[in-house]
Order: sequence, then structure tokens, then C-alpha cells
Amino acid sequence: MTTLPDFRLETHFSRWEFKARHHMTASDAETMAMSDLLALAGPEDREAWERVALGYTETWGAPELRETIATTYDTLSGADILTFAGAEEGLYCAMLALLAPGDHAIITVPNYQSMETMPVTISGHVTGIALRPENRWQLDLDDVRAALRPETKLIAVNFPNNPTGTIADQAIFHGLVDLCAGRGIHLFSDEVYRGLEIDAAKRLPQAADLFDKGISLNVMSKAYGLPGLRIGWIACRDHALLSRMEKMKHYLSICNARPSEVLAGIAIRARETIFARNRALCAQNIARIGAFFAEYPDLYEWVAPDGGCVAFPRYLGRDGVEEHCRRLVEEKGVLLLPSSLYVSDLLPVPADRFRVGIGRRNIDAGLDAWRSFLLEEML
Repeated sequence: MTTLPDFRLETHFSRWEFKARHHMTASDAETMAMSDLLALAGPEDREAWERVALGYTETWGAPELRETIATTYDTLSGADILTFAGAEEGLYCAMLALLAPGDHAIITVPNYQSMETMPVTISGHVTGIALRPENRWQLDLDDVRAALRPETKLIAVNFPNNPTGTIADQAIFHGLVDLCAGRGIHLFSDEVYRGLEIDAAKRLPQAADLFDKGISLNVMSKAYGLPGLRIGWIACRDHALLSRMEKMKHYLSICNARPSEVLAGIAIRARETIFARNRALCAQNIARIGAFFAEYPDLYEWVAPDGGCVAFPRYLGRDGVEEHCRRLVEEKGVLLLPSSLYVSDLLPVPADRFRVGIGRRNIDAGLDAWRSFLLEEML
């Protein structure tokens, strides 16, 4: 495999994430203190935490953790779960296991960069499918059908989507599953925001539950708000595929941190409590941010997301979104992600968008600094 390009978003975060005073583009839900997580633990979990040994654990993940993760699916068991040190490692291994040079993949755009970069680097034959704002960022199945080739091995999607916050309509998602199942194509479904739907009726089923080539990616970082645990997983009924990924993990993290596995189990068992808290926080922030943008209708075009922790508003100012975001972070410490960080090698991405986060507490200080910048511009 050739050298991977710089990860634009992460490079930008390396510069600004811990320097900016107001992180207004965070892609995860508000985290919690260790004491708050342990307060959600039952007696057996508390005992397991007190007895945790700081040795190696199994490369697949501790059996009890894999069984606990399996309870978040309708049809799976622990044997269908492979854990990783975060979602990125899982995505990396999955793409290497699924694709070979000459294979064809179909990827939605805009996307999280590595979901595109890995297939492009591995196979060299990737078609982008545009999620268009004029179509509510919905996936168009006619576009998918038109992109299919005899050598198509993979279709990769992410709902709720990063950066748009869109969830595919139920009929569209089931149509995509039927298309993949009928042609023997793997469907890689990034489901890291599942559980944070504003309207529960929009929650999609998980791909791994629906057919044997469905692959579900999830993690403790996003909907759970526990990125410091560094626990992610792939769920899939294709055990040969999971075995190939497990062998790749030997060259990467080898195994998870045992304390993180115990804490992840506690969080998953308390997931309804955690998700309810985080959904309420996202709903409050959507109202706050929406009211803020309504103060400046000549500058911003806002559509609330369906779910997840991010949205992709439009900037209408004459200076352009890149300059706007640069000045906000340099002059007021307000960090946003301009659309250039979502540029794709496959398709154009709207150049007037930026990512704003909706999952963190205490956004009012960031909105105040943002407002101060705009008021100074008007003087």
C-alpha cells in the first residue's frame, strides 16, 4: 500500500483542538468523569472494576465485553464481535480486509476522510456518491445503481452522517441493503452516532443485523461520549472476514486496555441512561445554535441535523467560509471546521459549509465569543 496522505481534519485538530478556547466543532457527546460512570455500575460491575488486573487481554476483546456489545444488536452473539482501539483502527483493518487492488468501492461524499482515503489507496477504483443539500443530504439509490460495476465489492455509508447530521430515510436504507444482498456486496455501515437520533422513529437498523455481508462499525467515543476509553468494534456475521481483521490487529494495538474494557462494559449496560442524557443535550444545543443563526439570516443558512453530534450549516458571507473560520479561531478562539477539511478526491463538496458541534455542554461561552466577533465586524 502506498503512503497515506495527511489526514486533513486531524492535522487541523493537532494545531487547534487543545489551543482554541471554544471547541465549537466537537464530534463527540459530552464526556463524564470516572466517578459518574462508576455510579452507573451495578454491584457486579463495581466488583469487576476493583478486581481488574493490568495484564494483556485477548486480541478479539475480553469475551464478557464482546457478549455485552452483542446485546446492542438484535441477532448477534459475542462471536460476531471484534474489538479495536477505537473506531479508526477498526475502519483501517476492515478496508484492508475487504479490498484488494482492482476491486471497486462506492463511498458517500462528504464523509470522514479515512472512509474514502483507505479504499482509494488500496484499490484505486472508487466512485463517490454525492449527498446533496438540495436533497436533504439523502442517499440517491439511482446514483448507487448507476455506479455499480461487476467488480464492486464494497459500499460504505455513515448515518447519522458526519458532517451533515443526516439519517437516511428508512426506505432508502433498506433499499440499499437489498441491493447489496442481491449482488453479494459488503455494506460497511459506520454507526458511531446511533442512539442520538432527535426523532427515535428515524433510528436505522444496524447493517450487521440485516444480512451476512452487513458490517457495523461502532465505538465508545461518539454517542457514548467516552473517547478516552479507546474501545471500538466491528460487528459482522462473516467470521472469516473478522479473522482476517484480527490478524491485522496483531500489527497495530494487539489488544485493548483491560481497564477500558471493564469501563466500556459498564457504559454499554447503562447505554439507555447515557443516550437519553446526550440526546437531551443535543436537542438543547440545536435550539441554542438555531436561535443564534436566526440572529444573522444574511450570514448563515441552518437546517437542524437528524441526529449525531454535528451539523453542516452554510456560510453566506462575502469573505468565504475559509477566511471566516480562520479569523474566528485566531481572533476569538472559536474553533469550527471549514468545508475544505472535507474535500474529496471523488466529488466536489460544497465550499460554503462548516461543521459545528452540538454534543457538548457550556456552548454559550463559545456563542458569546462568536457573537462578539460578528458585532465587531458590523461596527
